[in-house]
Amino acid sequence: MGAHTDTRNRIQEVAIRLFTEQGYEATSLREIAEALGVTKAALYYHFRTKEDIVASLIEDRVKALDELIAWAGGHPHTPEIRGELIRRYSAQMTRGRHHEVMQFMDRNKTALQGHAKVDLMRERMGELMQALCEPDDPLPVRLRRSMALFAMHAAWFLIRDESTTEEERTAAGLQVALELAEGSGG
Repeated sequence: MGAHTDTRNRIQEVAIRLFTEQGYEATSLREIAEALGVTKAALYYHFRTKEDIVASLIEDRVKALDELIAWAGGHPHTPEIRGELIRRYSAQMTRGRHHEVMQFMDRNKTALQGHAKVDLMRERMGELMQALCEPDDPLPVRLRRSMALFAMHAAWFLIRDESTTEEERTAAGLQVALELAEGSGG
């Protein structure tokens, strides 16, 4: 399983880089295989199509979101639990390929339009936002808590200052997310 998983991860890593740099439509399986230094047959062993690669990346992301949603579902919606959920989401974003997947999705919106797995990920993000809110929360509170998740994304997509480190972006996004989640007013 180790070698299989390593190869699968390498394929995902190279594919997401090429899809983001060149565009999903403009990248072929042959180019992915060449960049990996493997034959197309070796690539086919793991993924038959580009869509299979994209599906696997999104499935990995959905699985991680499912784990967070399950964790949140087992706890009351207290300020402490909201804060911990946001911290866990932030930590999850810094592991694996989360930023690369989000960047790929942002740059290839047209190619991914109507993709079932993308819709599934959007559903999970909606469930995660609901886990931050109480059903009777006023609309501004629900919006602010939902925006907490997007604040962490904005730290990666909007702050493009070369002198800013990943750690600084992550910390800033987390700080703003926690402030939004517990902001007063309604």
